[in-house]
Amino acid sequence: MEVFWAKGYSDTSMAELTAAMGVNAPSLYAAFGSKEQLFREAIAFYQQTEGGEVWDRLDGPTPAREAIEGLLLAVADSAACSDRPSGCLVVLSGAYPDSLPKGACAELTDLRRRTRDRLEQRLRRARAEGEIGEAADPAEIAAFYSTVHQGMTFRARDGAAPEELRGTAQAAMLAWEGLARGARSSA
Repeated sequence: MEVFWAKGYSDTSMAELTAAMGVNAPSLYAAFGSKEQLFREAIAFYQQTEGGEVWDRLDGPTPAREAIEGLLLAVADSAACSDRPSGCLVVLSGAYPDSLPKGACAELTDLRRRTRDRLEQRLRRARAEGEIGEAADPAEIAAFYSTVHQGMTFRARDGAAPEELRGTAQAAMLAWEGLARGARSSA
């Protein structure tokens, strides 16, 4: 997982994968069948270990605003972790879709759509519970914060300091009140 996370699918060699796993190539192929299948397993493992904790906040009792802010701050905090790559593996892996096998590319696209949908569902719940106004558009808010999340992921990978990313998260949360009311620009 960490090799794919650090280098991306196409820049990761089988030699690097076997070295990281401490196995020989025949054992790797026997266990996973192909580099693509290993990549898919790495994505699933990432979701269970790294990504799940952040996104699970959306399902709990935490108010939507706090859950979204927590999601963005988690990206900022990940930039401070020197023991693993920065950013989100699912987002970063989709940066060069032509470098991925078609099946893995489609799977990643679907994962990103499902996380945006999960965010939208949390916002629909927030609207039903009165946390955001009836005029608020959960799909629009979800798209906005998903875009911020993805942008922060790329900035983290580019070496942005956690303080900069926290500032980005805080700036994005300034939009919350208008989005939560359903206010739109007249421009």
